[in-house]
Amino acid sequence: MSKPDPFCTAEMHAQRNNGLNDASTGSYTIDGDSGLLREAQQRPSPNQDARPDGLDPRLVVVHGISLPPGEFGGPQIEQLFLNKLDWDAHSYFSEIRGLQVSAHVLIRRDGVVVQFVPFNRRAWHAGESAFRGAPGCNDYSIGIELEGEDHIEYTDQQYEVLVGIVIALMQACPGLDARRIAGHCDIAPGRKMDPGPVFDWLRLYDGIAGQHSGTA
Repeated sequence: MSKPDPFCTAEMHAQRNNGLNDASTGSYTIDGDSGLLREAQQRPSPNQDARPDGLDPRLVVVHGISLPPGEFGGPQIEQLFLNKLDWDAHSYFSEIRGLQVSAHVLIRRDGVVVQFVPFNRRAWHAGESAFRGAPGCNDYSIGIELEGEDHIEYTDQQYEVLVGIVIALMQACPGLDARRIAGHCDIAPGRKMDPGPVFDWLRLYDGIAGQHSGTA
């Protein structure tokens, strides 16, 4: 028997619908009906489906990814999320052969944003996971991938863009706030390490607090 979701009351569930609110922060705009981020390049992934029971997002999961590991700027991340990766192109790819995964958005090293899955649909990013006792994080989370590696500093552009997108998501999703942001390492401890020890959580939180108060 699964544990109850400690941050999903019956009242909150009754108020939910299948869409998001429209949100605009001046820097980022989310269309509530489509779940799309206007500023992102759109690359629809086949690795997505509907959220169960019409659940709306109430958790942001921060990931780090590079393909091949430690290499940046190539097309391989997009190819992986689109099921178009050439498994024989690099020796590492044999370790992940056949993997079908996605994220809602990818933030590249230069701050360019690519969206693969609408925010109101389920991306396949978390795997076996739980947040505050609630299992199956894919069902109720938004996955944001940062192009990076666990022991390589993320860029200023990535932090700036991540802060802006999270603030827009907090406007679009009533169930989201700054206390409902976690790393992949937090929801799958022992199995995952990303975004890694170099990720500056205080920089993220301070950025959200500063910009959010400025737009309130």
